[in-house]
Amino acid sequence: MEEQKILAKRIEFLCKEKNLSYYELSYKAAVPLTTLMHIMDGSTKNPGLFTISKICGGLRISLKDFFDTQEFEGIEEGLE
Repeated sequence: MEEQKILAKRIEFLCKEKNLSYYELSYKAAVPLTTLMHIMDGSTKNPGLFTISKICGGLRISLKDFFDTQEFEGIEEGLE
């Protein structure tokens, strides 16, 4: 699975888990809704670390918790 899809699926999962719409996440994270939607639809190929960090803040989780999944471990293994 492409990295962008993994990222979008993780955000989607966490939004559902926390019962947040993308609009609410955008507001809480102080990230423009268009930026978030570009991440979700894959048109943003490489969102910046600070953007992901702000999204994590809106979700009230750490970067470590965001990336601590098997899907992201697979990406890391592919880099070796």
